[in-house]
Amino acid sequence: MEKGEAAAAIPTTEQPDSSAHNLSVTVPPGLTHHEFQDLSPSVTQFHNYRVNSGQCSSLLAQRIHAPPQHVWSILRRFDKPQTYKHFIKSCSVGDGFSLTVGDVRVVNVVSGLPAATSTERLDLLDEERRVTGFSSIGGDHRLKNYRSVASVHEREDGDGRIWTAVLESYVVDVPEGNTEEDTRLFADTVVKLNLQKLASASEASVGVAHT
Repeated sequence: MEKGEAAAAIPTTEQPDSSAHNLSVTVPPGLTHHEFQDLSPSVTQFHNYRVNSGQCSSLLAQRIHAPPQHVWSILRRFDKPQTYKHFIKSCSVGDGFSLTVGDVRVVNVVSGLPAATSTERLDLLDEERRVTGFSSIGGDHRLKNYRSVASVHEREDGDGRIWTAVLESYVVDVPEGNTEEDTRLFADTVVKLNLQKLASASEASVGVAHT
C-alpha cells in the first residue's frame, strides 16, 4: 500500500458476507443499551470484520468525561502511542513520517510481556469523523495479523454536559496452542487498559479527575 491510499483491508471497505463478524449485537461494558443503540450505525460502518477461521475479534467501549476534540487530539497521534497506551517503552517513525495513511511506526514493548517489538501501519485516519485504525505488519510478538479501529463519539447526558464514547475493535489470529477465548481475554485486557489510560490523559487535559 502506498502512503495516502485508502486502506483496502479496513473493515469499512469490505462488503458484507456470511463470514462477517457483527460486533453490534452485544453491548460492551461501559455503555447502556440505549447508548449503544445510538452508536450502532458507527459500529456497523467501522467495527465489523471478516473473521476467518483461526481468528477472533472483539469490541470494547470507554466513557470519557472530556469533549471529543480533546480525546481525538490524543488518539490521532499515531507517532505517540505511549501517551495513551500501557506497556510501550518507545516508538519510532521514519524520516518521511507525515501522519498519513501508509505511515509506519515501530513500537518497543516494556519487558515482562510476551513481545518485544511491533511494526505497525496506519490504515485509517478520518479527521472529520474521528476514526483511526492500524494493523500490525511485523515485529516480535504473538498477536499476528492484528488490525484495530478506534472511533470517537460525542455524547450528551441528561444535564446537557458533553462527554465522549470511544469504541475500539480488533481482529487477530489465534496463536498456535491458544484458544480463541484465551486470545480474546488477553487482547481485551490490553485494550481495556489502554482505553482507561486514554480516559485519564483526556480528562487530565481538561482538569477532570479520572474515576
